[in-house]
Amino acid sequence: NSGQEDKGGFFMAKLKTREDLVKLREELKNKEEKIQKEGKVTRILVGMATCGIAAGAEETMKAFQEHIEKMGLTNVELKPTGCIGKCSVEPTVEVQVPGLPSVIYGRVNPDTARKILEKHVAQKILLNEAIQDKPAIDIIKEGV
Repeated sequence: NSGQEDKGGFFMAKLKTREDLVKLREELKNKEEKIQKEGKVTRILVGMATCGIAAGAEETMKAFQEHIEKMGLTNVELKPTGCIGKCSVEPTVEVQVPGLPSVIYGRVNPDTARKILEKHVAQKILLNEAIQDKPAIDIIKEGV
């Protein structure tokens, strides 16, 4: 299977050469561009670095998975990510909903995860009380 394995739901690739890395990067870039063109994907990125896991990010991730299934949301992509940079408010979650600014929520427990899906994702209403930050990508102008 061309050196790729799926372990525990996470994509793993065996990279042996720089060319393998370049090829994988290109494949992922093409996949990302296709998703963006379709314009239908909401992304939820759960900070799964050591600090996030210690604060309960695994339970948060599981809650998101369960509620996405319960709500029948087919346009939501849930992914683990590394450190988001807000260790003091872990578990942290970045939510990217088309048409809304990307935001980082902090102290996201299973109940907050449910609220994010019901309000932010389904109704496009931000949970202001849980927002910790707005990612820099939203405030940096391209080419500056």
